[in-house]
Amino acid sequence: MRFIDSHCHVHFNAYKEDMDEVIQRTLEQGTFMITVGTQRDTSRAGLEVAQRYQGMWASVGLHPNHTVEQTFWDNDELPPEQQMTLQIKTRCESFDMEYYRKLVQHPKCVALGETGLDYYRIPEGVDRQIVIQMQEQTVRAHFDLATEANLPVIIHYRDAYVQQAKLIGEYLAAGKLTRRGVIHCFTGTIQEAQSFLEQGFFISFSGILTFSKELQKVAKALPLQKLLVETDSPYLTPVPDRGVRNEPWRVKYVAQKLADLHGISLEQVAGQTFENTKQVFGLEI
Repeated sequence: MRFIDSHCHVHFNAYKEDMDEVIQRTLEQGTFMITVGTQRDTSRAGLEVAQRYQGMWASVGLHPNHTVEQTFWDNDELPPEQQMTLQIKTRCESFDMEYYRKLVQHPKCVALGETGLDYYRIPEGVDRQIVIQMQEQTVRAHFDLATEANLPVIIHYRDAYVQQAKLIGEYLAAGKLTRRGVIHCFTGTIQEAQSFLEQGFFISFSGILTFSKELQKVAKALPLQKLLVETDSPYLTPVPDRGVRNEPWRVKYVAQKLADLHGISLEQVAGQTFENTKQVFGLEI
């Protein structure tokens, strides 16, 4: 069996001591990976790492959390007994079109993103409307460059479904975003998922699928032909390994849960999600 972790951050500082070991371990287990940039430095670094390995690609983009400076503990990504231990720091950064226009020319760049609207992570003490406007401008810049470069987009959205779907719809109506893309780490409702599918996007599930009963209902109702699997490593470690740093090879646990929900074999899910990921990102394997 072969798997593709459609969304990880294996080049982040969480792996600064053993990144190459983690990548080798993942590839040896038959798992390819797309490592995702979230700001200018990690976007460049992801391409540099992907260049060194067969079976590895990268995306470039500016995460909405990085459009405003903030520090937070992402409690959603750890079990209760280990909450308040994973601190995330962001910095205020704007999307530099010329910088990213150069990055997308790299042969290992397969997508723009992750980008999107995140109304959940807006810190106190800032003008909320200004932050929202900045996020929207950033998304539009990604969509424009994705259209220009004929690349798909990786969408991160949180507490902003209506606005995110509307923005995508606006670009599709204008004949843009022809490659569409993927809604990554999906945690929304069945209705939200179906609306994105109708817009031509794929839906990706992370390790949250292994422990969220509500999300399992959603995944069971969606066609396997439109689904991807991911780890979002180093975050969102799936059952049975919650509480430790995630690694891309654990995408097999997400695939297994998807197989259980659909009542089919792991081999079928591995094969279909592999082909789906190739289709979305135009991978030549």
